[in-house]
Amino acid sequence: MHNRNCYVCGKGVAFGNNVSHANNRTRRVWKPNLQVARILVNDKVTKIKVCTRCLSAGKIQRAPRGTQVA
Repeated sequence: MHNRNCYVCGKGVAFGNNVSHANNRTRRVWKPNLQVARILVNDKVTKIKVCTRCLSAGKIQRAPRGTQVA
């Protein structure tokens, strides 16, 4: 299965129902808005998935451009 969790906050897929006007219910999912970010971990560049809320809050420090992924 694919990794659908934020690296920082752990936000993942949420489950619920679509509810029609006639109150019919069908299952649905809400997926987090994950973006791939390159970060420095122990002087190595790694790619992680981070939600946009953590990205805009500045909770991670992106790796500088031009550094290679390990």
